[in-house]
Amino acid sequence: MRVDIRYWMKRLKDLPFMSAILVTVNVIVFLICTFTGSLLYNMGSVGALDLANGEFYRLITSLFIHSDSSHLTGNMLILFGIGYMIETRVGHIRFVISYLFAGIGGNLLSAWIESVTGNFSSSVGASGAVFGLDGMLLALVLFSGERIRTVTLPRLIFAIGYSIYCGFTGENINNAAHVGGLLTGFVLTTFFCVINRIRKGQKNAVTEGLRNRDEH
Repeated sequence: MRVDIRYWMKRLKDLPFMSAILVTVNVIVFLICTFTGSLLYNMGSVGALDLANGEFYRLITSLFIHSDSSHLTGNMLILFGIGYMIETRVGHIRFVISYLFAGIGGNLLSAWIESVTGNFSSSVGASGAVFGLDGMLLALVLFSGERIRTVTLPRLIFAIGYSIYCGFTGENINNAAHVGGLLTGFVLTTFFCVINRIRKGQKNAVTEGLRNRDEH
């Protein structure tokens, strides 16, 4: 029996495996936190004072630590639910880069606001990166030139607005991280969409040139 490697590579490319890996890592880290008490929370949470001490690794580690099971479940459902739509369109590498940088952007905005207001605290959770997915999806709807089934611009704007509203009316929620993640994800994916459209335009121009040459 002959195995068609190209077929299986294409199937793998179409699967949102990076979203699944991110969810799995978050769940594993949460289980470790459950058995180690406050150890990982103390080592991995992030705040302006931590960054001032040069502990920049916390910009990443905090994205994989959650305060409780409901916090984890909510973020992971959104990560996998929206992540698969984005990952299969922008590619696995661009998806992971945008996700992580959205989380970092959210943490940086949060730390800056802490420094400005003097209200210092430490935060954990993937919420900033998850809000980055909303920004990424918004950029895809606006600039990719592709239609995404079940996703319309009014519906998406309402969902984003409602999520931000819930954050500002809730307690112990890092709204700055949400907004920072949203903006970072939007900007990065807009950049990727522009690059894709430029490359597509160049490819079409080359194809048209070859066609015209053949006709003559």
